[in-house]
Amino acid sequence: MSYLNLNLEKEFLGKKIIVTGASKGLGAMICESLAKRGASIAMLSRSKKEMDTLKNRLNNPSNHVSIKVDLLKNSAIILAVKKAKKFLKQIDIVLHVAGGGFGLKEKLIKNDDLKTLFQINLGAAIEINRLVISGKTKNKLLKLVHVGSIASNEAVGSVGYNIAKSGLAAYVRSLGRELYKDKVIVTGILPGGFTAPDNAMERFRKKNTKDYKKFIKTRLPRGFMGSADEVLPMLLFLCSRHSSMMGGCLVPIDAGEGKTYQI
Repeated sequence: MSYLNLNLEKEFLGKKIIVTGASKGLGAMICESLAKRGASIAMLSRSKKEMDTLKNRLNNPSNHVSIKVDLLKNSAIILAVKKAKKFLKQIDIVLHVAGGGFGLKEKLIKNDDLKTLFQINLGAAIEINRLVISGKTKNKLLKLVHVGSIASNEAVGSVGYNIAKSGLAAYVRSLGRELYKDKVIVTGILPGGFTAPDNAMERFRKKNTKDYKKFIKTRLPRGFMGSADEVLPMLLFLCSRHSSMMGGCLVPIDAGEGKTYQI
């Protein structure tokens, strides 16, 4: 098998994929990108209406399904994965895009609020992965790809968000090592700030132009904000066969915002 040709246009033809956080932003964009390349997608999100709208504009809408789920509830996750398995028949890739800070920015965060952040940023992914792996065919390759944050290494977010994303990063590294021999490739990205339709940074840009410009000036060496279009290629790469040597790896993609990986 040659790895010199990185053309991903036919890489996902016939692949069966679960995407969380699929209704908008980066999640919706990755669904569009994968569907255009021939994948069948089970889209998971709280907003059925937005997912249905997205589904109707994807290539071959009948190849995809929108599944409403509250990722804060394990019972709902179990049911959603069951529906996804029934529709897709098999699962080749799980792409975890769902996450966020839920506006919980208290320095002295309450335990209940921390549990919420852990569930949406880590617990839901753990449960979905467990359910998918339990039904995996032996010797069949499975990709589990996670959208983390540079907050896992840097104190750039709220206390609770930083902790939750640090947990996700540790999970990816640990699970990636444990499951490599079973042909489960666990990876993730660590993005900095970027804009996507209706994501947190885009809302920040619209709501507080002054602070948004200050963020760019003080935090981004290249002098402008990143976009989801710059993040998508790395996600596609991690979902592809070309990432086979990257089990347990987390790729920073932050336009110089983070300090940890600077030499």
